[in-house]
Amino acid sequence: MENLQDTINQYVKKAEKSRQAFIKNESIKEKVHVVCSNIRIKAPIRFLLSCCVAKIDNPKNDIRKPYTEISGKGTFSGRSYDEKYIQKIVEQFDLPCNSTTAYLTPAFRNRNTIMTFDTELVGRNPELYKTALELLNLVYKKTIKPEQLFKEMIRQLVIIRDQNTDRIEQLIKSLKGNDKDNFLSSDQIVTLLTQHLASKNSSRLPVLIVAAAYQTVADIIGENIMPLQAHNAADEQTGAFGDIEVILPNDKNIVTSYEMKDKRVTKSDIEIAIKKIAKSKIKLDNYIFITTDTIEREVEDYAKSIYDILGVEIAILDCIGFIKHFLHFFHRRRTVFLEKYQNLVLAEPNSSVNQPLKEAFLALRQVSEADK
Repeated sequence: MENLQDTINQYVKKAEKSRQAFIKNESIKEKVHVVCSNIRIKAPIRFLLSCCVAKIDNPKNDIRKPYTEISGKGTFSGRSYDEKYIQKIVEQFDLPCNSTTAYLTPAFRNRNTIMTFDTELVGRNPELYKTALELLNLVYKKTIKPEQLFKEMIRQLVIIRDQNTDRIEQLIKSLKGNDKDNFLSSDQIVTLLTQHLASKNSSRLPVLIVAAAYQTVADIIGENIMPLQAHNAADEQTGAFGDIEVILPNDKNIVTSYEMKDKRVTKSDIEIAIKKIAKSKIKLDNYIFITTDTIEREVEDYAKSIYDILGVEIAILDCIGFIKHFLHFFHRRRTVFLEKYQNLVLAEPNSSVNQPLKEAFLALRQVSEADK
């Protein structure tokens, strides 16, 4: 189809404005809702959207065959449609989807079989994947049209997007803001962060805590952080040392690299870091592990011993201990830090900091301020 991107953009805009469902069958509409509204697992959304777009583009495509490795006619590259077309509408219309292609997730990676209703997909929620496959096969059977499924999914995603935005805005309005009489103390902020870290699916938060700390005092210490990599991006793919890299202004050399762990740091973790440092041509001063778990003395001593070998200091720090010292050391900037952290949390894609985790922080902050 010529101007496919224009066509699907028009579908999206029509779905944004529509108050009426594009699928009348209540059972099918509910299946769409199940897929679109799942908080944690978003890959089926982009999978279905990409397959619909492929079918819209070429009616001869078999919507059940989004892999070129599948034999027979009608195969297509679902990943290509996802990365070329779906990526653009997700970004342009701020849809609550994963920020990366569905075809890199375990369920949809490197398959060579037709995606029938009985296909077994690996995932934490088998029923969700079964529902997605059922919708795919309803299009194949011509029970619904691909453009119907596409527009109904977009319509429901827009509703969810707007509801999420409204809830965040209401929670922000409920905060007391920068009234100096309501500034939280350093210890109160530490308590707030501890509570937030205790929430489910919080593995990204230590990265944001350290990033917020550097943003808060960048003008004082003369160091900046590199742009944060995606939460699910491996260091081998990005070429990064760790989760956060600190550099001096006008200097490509990395001063300090931080690697976050939501479990205990082991000797094996340190040995992997040593290999990365040894292979790199970039000068590094410090490699710091930030953990939310306990620090074993034996592992800590092993990390300390590396300096005499590499000339690079490797340290293991407790996340809360790190930020507690930071906030007391830069006490007058504690509220700046809190705002930086909040902004980073809210700016993260839902695939790394989901909506409930964002709302949890604002609610916890509201309670903390109300207690004052």
